[in-house]
Amino acid sequence: MTVKIQKWGNSQGIRIPKYILDELTWNENETVDLMVQNGKIIIERIKPSTRQNIYELFDGYKGKYEPSEIDWGDPSGREIW
Repeated sequence: MTVKIQKWGNSQGIRIPKYILDELTWNENETVDLMVQNGKIIIERIKPSTRQNIYELFDGYKGKYEPSEIDWGDPSGREIW
């Protein structure tokens, strides 16, 4: 299929036909990564990250944790302490 590059604001863009999006099972507002390789534009879907809570992040951690205070030094700018 041939499409035309069109001006959209300060950028240029192309429209991806619905049947191509359907074949890829991509939806509107999908987040994609756009790159150039060997003179070709590559578009890849970015899989949504599954955000973990603190318990999931440290599940299986066998180390020992002892909270301690950190000395960040004296203020060096206009920090409010």
